[in-house]
Amino acid sequence: MNNLNIIELLVKYKYYYLTGIKITLLISFLSLIIGGTLGALLSLLRLSKYKILKFISTIYIEAVRGTPMMVQIALVYFGSYVIMGVNMDGFLAALIAVSLNSAAYIAEIIRSGIQSIDKGQAEASRSLGISHKQTMRHIILPQAIKNILPALGNEFVTLIKETSVASTIGVADLMYASKIVQSNSFQPFNPLIIVAVIYFIFTFTLSQLIGLLERRLSHND
Repeated sequence: MNNLNIIELLVKYKYYYLTGIKITLLISFLSLIIGGTLGALLSLLRLSKYKILKFISTIYIEAVRGTPMMVQIALVYFGSYVIMGVNMDGFLAALIAVSLNSAAYIAEIIRSGIQSIDKGQAEASRSLGISHKQTMRHIILPQAIKNILPALGNEFVTLIKETSVASTIGVADLMYASKIVQSNSFQPFNPLIIVAVIYFIFTFTLSQLIGLLERRLSHND
């Protein structure tokens, strides 16, 4: 058992790695969707003219960005039982925690995207009698979305790496797969090399695609 090389380990324990890949990508993708929706709402609250809404959004964003994701996952997983008496599934707890975490970062991405649009466009719209809501929907947001697409792609890359902390509450992601293989094969090092290479393949491929998207967007400008 101890003589298995990296390729033999990968072949022998491929089921655990494939399951880990599926869980890692699923949590990352769903968190990006949910976090993106919440982040859009938080960014609008932060840009609101009402101070109380702006204050609530700012407090949430700063609190989430100022605490480690591992702590946030533990708070959701154990807090669901302590506060509500619910034994939450590890996958659901990880999905909620990662989504809430991602929402804070995406809110800042969207806010900066909106604020990057020249204020003169909003002023020109108002002078033409276009409402604030119509200006945001038809003029500001389409340009802002174009500007933030590369940043959202980078957030997805970050999520793929940071979801590794979900293994701490027993979620069968890639890191959890490496722990199982380490235990079964009695090899502490090679299973980690396999996981590192898998993470690198995904993040490097996504980074290249994001770079291609950025070049196409700049070319269209």
